Amino acid sequence: MQPSRGKVLIIVGDATETVDTLYPYYRLIEGGYQPVVAAPEKRRYQMVLHEVKPGWTITKEWEGYSIQADIAFADIKPEEYVGIFFSGGRAPEYIREDEALLRLTRHFFEQNKPVASVCHGVEIPARAGCVRGRKMATVAKCQFDLEVCGGTYVNEPCVIDGNLVSGRTYHDHGHYMGAWMRLLDQATGNSR
Repeated sequence: MQPSRGKVLIIVGDATETVDTLYPYYRLIEGGYQPVVAAPEKRRYQMVLHEVKPGWTITKEWEGYSIQADIAFADIKPEEYVGIFFSGGRAPEYIREDEALLRLTRHFFEQNKPVASVCHGVEIPARAGCVRGRKMATVAKCQFDLEVCGGTYVNEPCVIDGNLVSGRTYHDHGHYMGAWMRLLDQATGNSR
């Protein structure tokens, strides 16, 4: 087994979107990083599947897999991590008021460490006051959350703004994840 290139946080809560979470989780392992699932408490969380079905105007939700959180937000020492990923789903709306999560979110932006966000994940850095003047992709229904906090919405599958990489939904994973993985490699002095 190869030594890890560094630990990377994946932020989740109940109703985190399954594909938004598992795709980055396994990509990090593939890239030689240690994904660390972080949540309000160290326990098992229920993930969901989201899709706007043909003929629907709102998102349909199904129960997805569950995932074990490795660590609670309050127990995280952010200096031990090389990057952070904000998963989508409904979880960000509920966990974005967690003071420990807001503190560690600010750390990654202030230290210019690689940050990635997809779908509703934008609600956390927006609430933490980290999106002002930044360009981001997000699901269209979160455009308001981004803009009211001073960010600029870009309707593209991959938006890179310095240390911040974002996509709109899980359909964009193949577009923005590679860019974020390259930022992680640059930040840790690793090459492919």
